[in-house]
Amino acid sequence: MKKVWWKRKWSYFLGLLGIFLQLFLLINECAATRRIVEKNIPLDLQTYPPVQLLRLNKHVLVDNGLFNITFSVPDGMVINIQYNGIDNLLENKNKENNRGYWDIVWNKAEKQGDIFDKLEGTKFEVILQDENQVELSFTRIWKTLNSSSLSMNIDKRFIIHRGSSGFYSYAIFERLEGWPDIDVYQGRMVFKLNEKLFSYMAISDERQRIMPTAQDREMGRQLDYKEAVLLTGPSTSFLKGEVDDKYQYSVENKDNRIHGWISPSLKTGFWMITPSSEFQTGGPVKQDLTSHTGPITLSMFFSTHYAGEIIGLRFRNGEPWKKVFGPVFIYLNSVSSDDEGILTLWTDAKEQMLIETENWPYEFPLSQDFVGADQRGIVSGRLLVNDSYMSKTLITPNSTFIGLAAPGDVGSWQIENKGYQFWTQTDNEGYFLINNIIPGNYSLYAWVPGFIGDYKYMDYINITPGSRTRLHTLVYYPPRNGPTLWEIGIPDRTAAEFFIPNPQPKLQNQLYIAHYEEKFRQYGLWDRYTEIYPNDDLVYTVGSSNYQTDWYFAHVNRYIYKDDGDKTYIPTTWQIVFDLQEVKDFSNYTLQLALASTNEAELQIRINDQNPEHAPHFTTGSIGKDNAIARHGIHGLYRMYSIDVPSDLLAIGSNTMFLKQNRGSSSWSGLMYDYIRLEGPPTND
Repeated sequence: MKKVWWKRKWSYFLGLLGIFLQLFLLINECAATRRIVEKNIPLDLQTYPPVQLLRLNKHVLVDNGLFNITFSVPDGMVINIQYNGIDNLLENKNKENNRGYWDIVWNKAEKQGDIFDKLEGTKFEVILQDENQVELSFTRIWKTLNSSSLSMNIDKRFIIHRGSSGFYSYAIFERLEGWPDIDVYQGRMVFKLNEKLFSYMAISDERQRIMPTAQDREMGRQLDYKEAVLLTGPSTSFLKGEVDDKYQYSVENKDNRIHGWISPSLKTGFWMITPSSEFQTGGPVKQDLTSHTGPITLSMFFSTHYAGEIIGLRFRNGEPWKKVFGPVFIYLNSVSSDDEGILTLWTDAKEQMLIETENWPYEFPLSQDFVGADQRGIVSGRLLVNDSYMSKTLITPNSTFIGLAAPGDVGSWQIENKGYQFWTQTDNEGYFLINNIIPGNYSLYAWVPGFIGDYKYMDYINITPGSRTRLHTLVYYPPRNGPTLWEIGIPDRTAAEFFIPNPQPKLQNQLYIAHYEEKFRQYGLWDRYTEIYPNDDLVYTVGSSNYQTDWYFAHVNRYIYKDDGDKTYIPTTWQIVFDLQEVKDFSNYTLQLALASTNEAELQIRINDQNPEHAPHFTTGSIGKDNAIARHGIHGLYRMYSIDVPSDLLAIGSNTMFLKQNRGSSSWSGLMYDYIRLEGPPTND
């Protein structure tokens, strides 16, 4: 009887436990569901007015209660943004087609002369209109082979949500097979803001400041090129004597997530948020413009900046093409309390940027050409490094850049321009995960900070909707033929570790005086070389010189004055002096040469022979048009050379390597070194 009673009691206890367990799981499931709902719908939309669309004569207005936006019809120009009691955030004095717009720079194949096209639409369509969302389309269809216009179909889209303080925009560019050959060099979205309101610009936590006005630039003195102006009589007195140049505010794609403007008087912000760089060309370290004096805010989708025409889109033999650019999010915010400073707007905008990034890819764009999350794929794996002269075991690198881009040669991702790219960085164990990949055929590329060269996976990777590709452990063998005899620099694809001088006192941007680590963005540093080395060129002695103080960041030309007082530029020759304790006869040494930037340059290398009448031991030939020197970049396109050095060129004791930048055509002809290493003959260890 006791056994039966205990069995019944135990069964009763287990039953109660099961009920409580089910209730617990149900409560947690409800809570989890509630959290998911709250995450997906961050605001109770019912507390906000429904989105309304009003058709006007040659215009359409969309109002969600937080702001309203007006477009020209059928052109698709943004002509008015009303927000926070401000009639128009854009510049009213500009024509309607010069306030907010998409544009392209192109030309006909093999012909000179850029053509600017603001992509005016010819047809307007409401794709969706309900109380929670409006999506508008402004299209232009290319119709005739005899037309001299841009042979491309254009579909510009704008999306306004209920309860959202901002709007989205994206575009689909398309060429059909057989259309005329063209070259396309730039595609962007532009907003020209109200000049009387917006005076404070923010690019990052460190790069933000009060900016000059467009009129300040007009009254200033143009320097060596039109973009650079010395402010001689600005409306804000403390800006007097500064240089203003839009290229001083460029950013790499991987960091170009948010930038924009603040109106200090009305405590209102206007921000460009780019939630993904997958649709931008040139990979994660391609640099481009952001916001600049105007006040102007840009979304640069592709351009030749910091790369040259090699990255332009060339369409030949009737090549078909289609690509979606965006969506990007134009975010508006404001502060109502007098106690809150304007930098609260920057903090809030960064938080919104994180929300947009986490929500990528968006679910709401209605174009069938935009690929949603459920149609994308994933690639994962691990990458290690094998350099037996550094370690007898495989090296686990940290923060390797690894990504998918169109199939091509090793390193071709940095000039790839027609497809999408998907990049990430490895963790401290070398593992990586690349998600949200649009279906297609790709090559896997990588480069490892601290090691020279580029990696490319041998096989193509085909992504299908929902696919998950797990790769085996990948091993990168960086260029290496022998032990290191000496080295200059850090292999990180930039010249940032080398000596960067202070600018001329009368040609400064105060922002980069305060932020010393980015002083390479100062104007006129190309001429500082001549002022620092007035008579003789740079000489670097291995073992006693320090590349941080003794190696100039850019190998540029020297200026001299002609009889008429104008400057002219002549080539310069740098020297590397080094000692060798021994030289192995009939052996081959290797010079590993990594360049961070080249512009209309030719590097000639001679070893223990400076006679210009003798052929150089090595020449790059004419290379580069990335123009990073003039545009205040610390790198452009990366180039790598492994140069054979026969032992009969070397001597026991002192040796001198002569590096001549042979093109003396201008102040900006030159190059930046990333890293130089002399290796001895291979060993059997």
